[in-house]
Formats: sequence, structure tokens, C-alpha cells
Amino acid sequence: MRAVVQRVGQASVSVDGRVVGAIEGPGLLVLVGVTHDDDPGKARRLAAKLWGLRILQDEKSCSDVNAPLLVVSQFTLYGDARKGRRPTWTAAAPGPVAEPLVEAVVQELRVLGAKVETGEFGADMKVALVNDGPITLIVDI
Repeated sequence: MRAVVQRVGQASVSVDGRVVGAIEGPGLLVLVGVTHDDDPGKARRLAAKLWGLRILQDEKSCSDVNAPLLVVSQFTLYGDARKGRRPTWTAAAPGPVAEPLVEAVVQELRVLGAKVETGEFGADMKVALVNDGPITLIVDI
């Protein structure tokens, strides 16, 4: 699994003009991509990493300050643009594989005590954010 994690002051995701998920910061916007060999164990490890990642103000984590997370599925994180001008998506898991694993990350975060908002899997989403710092990390599990 791969995640792009951004520390935000606020973030939201809209589908067809309606907000489907939003957080007020400090918090994290997390774009999550799934590849073919990912499994529920990796989803649990990613959730634990996100909950404990010390990138908020004063090296605090979401678990330290009960900060919210907005989790958005993002198959394009496994795009490959090394050849030509058109990326390939062959490393991205198909929807029926990826959707339950993204949901597993969300559920595990909630089990850990996190307030989690989400996007809408497979939808044409518009993501808005105020990046704080800016701080952006790539996390591979």
C-alpha cells in the first residue's frame, strides 16, 4: 500500500458538487493507493502508521491530539510514467481488490480511536485542502 500524507489545516472532498467528507485541522489528508499484493495486514499496518505519525505541530501525532483524518482512495499513486507520455496503471489493484482494503484502513483507524472522513470510492472527486507547512510524505507499506 502507498499513501501520500499531507498535514492540513482543513480538507474536503466533493462528488457532483456535494461535500462527502471534510475535516478541520490540524489533521491529515491521506491519499491511499493499493497494489496487487496488498492484504488486510498491510492495511492494519498503514492505519497504525498514519495514527502514530508524528508530523503535526510540535512533533505530535493524530493519536496524541485526536486530530482527524480524511482518507481518499487514489489508484493513480501506482501510475508508472517512466516510458512515453501516457502513464500505465498496471501496478494499481482493480477496484474489487482495492476498495475493501481502503475501507480496511479506514475501519482500523476508527478502531484505534480516530475520527475519519472519506471520499467516495471510484467517484470523480474534487479534493480541496489547505496544506499546513507544507508537509507532504509518501508512506509505503
